[in-house]
Amino acid sequence: MVPFAQHRSASPLYGRADDIRLIEGLVTGARNGVSAALVLRGEPGIGKTALLRTVTESIESALLLRVDGFQAESALPFAGMQRLGTPLQPFLGALPAHQRDALRVAAGAADGPPPDRYLVGLGMLSLLAAAGEDGPVVCVIDDAHQLDRESLEVLAFVSRRLKAESVVLLFSARDDGPFDLITAGVPTHRLGGLDPLSAVQLLRESTSGVFDPYLAAQIAEQTGGNPLAMIDLSHDFTVEQLTDASLAEQPFPIGRRLEQHYTRELREYPASVQTWLLLAAAEPTGSTDLIEGAARRIGLAGEVADLAEHSGFVAVHRSAVRFRHPLVRSAVYSAFPGTDRRRVHDALARVAAERGLPDVEALHAAAATTGTDDAVADRLEAAADRAGMRGGLSSRAYSLARAAELTSDAGIRNGRLIAAAEAAAGAGAAQFAFSLLDDLDERALDTIGRGRSTSLRAMLAVFLGDPIGIRRAPADLLAAADAFHGALPELEQRTLIRAFEFALTTEWMMEGVSLEQLGLRLRAGAQSQDGPLSIALGALSAHILLPYDEAVPAMRAAVEMLQACDDATLLELGFGVALGMGLWDERASVELLERTARAARDVGSLRVLDTSLWVLSILELVRGDPIAAGRYVEQVRELRRAIGYPGEQVVNASYLAWVGAPRAQVEAIAEATIGTGFGGAWTIAMTGLSVRDIAEGHYVDAYKRLKPMIERPFLQVTYQQWPEYIEAAVRSGHPDAAAAAAGRLRHHAAVSGTPWIRGVADRCDALLAPDSDAEALFVSAIGWLEQSTATGDLGRARLLYGEWLRRMKRRRDARQQLRAALSIFERAGAPSFSNRARSELAATGEHAPRTEVSGVASLTPREETIASMAAAGSTNQEISSTLFISTNTVDYHLRKVFRKLGVSSRRQLAERLAPADTEDDYEDHVVRSKP
Repeated sequence: MVPFAQHRSASPLYGRADDIRLIEGLVTGARNGVSAALVLRGEPGIGKTALLRTVTESIESALLLRVDGFQAESALPFAGMQRLGTPLQPFLGALPAHQRDALRVAAGAADGPPPDRYLVGLGMLSLLAAAGEDGPVVCVIDDAHQLDRESLEVLAFVSRRLKAESVVLLFSARDDGPFDLITAGVPTHRLGGLDPLSAVQLLRESTSGVFDPYLAAQIAEQTGGNPLAMIDLSHDFTVEQLTDASLAEQPFPIGRRLEQHYTRELREYPASVQTWLLLAAAEPTGSTDLIEGAARRIGLAGEVADLAEHSGFVAVHRSAVRFRHPLVRSAVYSAFPGTDRRRVHDALARVAAERGLPDVEALHAAAATTGTDDAVADRLEAAADRAGMRGGLSSRAYSLARAAELTSDAGIRNGRLIAAAEAAAGAGAAQFAFSLLDDLDERALDTIGRGRSTSLRAMLAVFLGDPIGIRRAPADLLAAADAFHGALPELEQRTLIRAFEFALTTEWMMEGVSLEQLGLRLRAGAQSQDGPLSIALGALSAHILLPYDEAVPAMRAAVEMLQACDDATLLELGFGVALGMGLWDERASVELLERTARAARDVGSLRVLDTSLWVLSILELVRGDPIAAGRYVEQVRELRRAIGYPGEQVVNASYLAWVGAPRAQVEAIAEATIGTGFGGAWTIAMTGLSVRDIAEGHYVDAYKRLKPMIERPFLQVTYQQWPEYIEAAVRSGHPDAAAAAAGRLRHHAAVSGTPWIRGVADRCDALLAPDSDAEALFVSAIGWLEQSTATGDLGRARLLYGEWLRRMKRRRDARQQLRAALSIFERAGAPSFSNRARSELAATGEHAPRTEVSGVASLTPREETIASMAAAGSTNQEISSTLFISTNTVDYHLRKVFRKLGVSSRRQLAERLAPADTEDDYEDHVVRSKP
């Protein structure tokens, strides 16, 4: 047998010139300030590790970081990331405080609230970027599929956000489903078998005998060009045996057969050496101290370690034992019966306890146990709790699941299964969470456990897109809240608020409960205990059950409570936008959402951030500003890409309607949402189409779209459609319907009193008023809307006033209003309304040129988003936190934007991105545009 070191030196790297050039090119790019990530994929033994070693050993003037994945490390949260980040500690001072704190808590170096894994990811990205300021950083993550899930998620996140940090991340991994899911979006390079010529060269170098090239080609073909298979087999067989094997019908050992080959090789050594190797295979971190301590405990002599290393299976270093290949370790561990494996795990557990390593001790104690053992289960649960405190939700889930298996009491077992499922859901492992819930013993499930299980199933239904579960989610959450009543009042109230939020999602498709029944249950829940949740539930129930004038005081009090609360409370209470929009208070709604988004970024809560940005994109459409909505949609895309989802699948159908996408496309998207149970998404899409119908003069179509929604009311989702319905009804010959809706809108305006609703109500009344009263109402509408932030409604008021003035033969006055309207619509990016305003101007005898901001069309969506944020005054750090990219990447994109637009400062950028905004500016533009 050949020692490990000799195995390495006897393995020339043939046939990998193109692969070497590819990786060297990435390293060269890092030297030039361009970052990259790459996953090397391939079957065991194909040469991934050798390729990475060959390239990185020759790197000079770069910081080289290495970390290997270990099979059992999934129970040790952020363990891989901690090992990778240890050499980077000198750069921690360059990070924002919240990112630095998140990294330290995740690493177990500080106490604090459990950090979201994406905040940890942003912190690691910033840390690598800071290190890259001193020179290129090359990170090699070998056997990445065996990293703990938290570390892998962080490093995959970093890989997707790299751009200009002088950092290269190189992963090697086998084909593995969970790994593929986590690393989605990271570039992949598959390593295949060696070509025949290279395989022959490798065999000639690896065997002592002489054989002809034809035989070598046959062997290479039989092994699929797998270098490890060829090398190990050539060491194990004579040329004559290889010749016989090449003539046999059975293929050469590879994969499982190669593991069997290693097992046969293992059996050639003394029992003591085999046992020592089993100890090494059972210890996931490869700790030399733990392995040697366990070896002494089971009576192995000290020299056995030297004999084990001489076998060539392992290399023994001062701090760690490393197998020469994962297949070798797997083969060794699998070669022993369960009794032997449990014996070595027990020894390792006892040594870990002596060393003060409770998490490692619990891991090995669980592996050493058969059947149930409540004491071990308790220790494993404690380890799970510690993992959760560091933000290690995946590790917490798996540890609790194993603790449940070891638990004898059915009730305690159920509790651990539910807690494991909740942690798995928090980590995004929805299918695993469902499987844990399916293992519950229904007979031993208490009322609280049933409520937690029901609540979690409802949440998972939305996560997995289960239409039936989505439609029933509000009713299921009410049932869960009933289970908590009288025992856990805070959990009851939070569950009720979640039921309301889900009702907004599924809307008119909600099953199992009516809107009135929901309101009554919210009212009852408000009495469970006092506090912010009680105020919230009281306001939501009033919103549903009471006449508008009676509901507004409670709604306003709840909004004011949200405005006064701290960020942590705001993140937990997501109902504010419903009340703000119900009050027609667009300022408060936007401010609460923007503040929620900032707080979510600060703590790395990407799900809350995703929801906030998505609702902001919808709210901007309600305010009539498609460009602002598009920026939020682009931020959602960036966010989805950051967490590994295709950003191209982010589609806001209402936004597409506003910006001129084909009607058939928008309608198809809207109809597709019906099958998913997301009734709210259908309503939003139909509303967007109705607005476009109105802009383009298709009033009958708009009326037909809006009428069923008006007749099927759903809170503010409906009465904020009243203005569209009134205009469509007036222009399509339904004055009675328009008058009835206008009366309700007028009543709401009198009660709410915000500038937005007052302006919209006056605009709608102007459409119904005789000519003698219409002008005063239009002027009043414009005055109110100028005090609001509803850009689109202001533009539409000026457009309708201008159209009315033109019909009154007052062309000069009409032009003034139409110019202002056109400027608003072009600034907001509303082409249908812009075209209508332009046509109306043409009818007054004035040609209105199309205005474009010079060079903006050449910007990519990401560049446009960054440019807009920079022009609005955001710093590079703020932009990086918003888009989950490094400040280096922000700076990289801004330099490109400056070159494309021909500017040299942010002030000039702001001027370039701001089109004509005042009437005088517009007239100057018209004059300059004339030949």
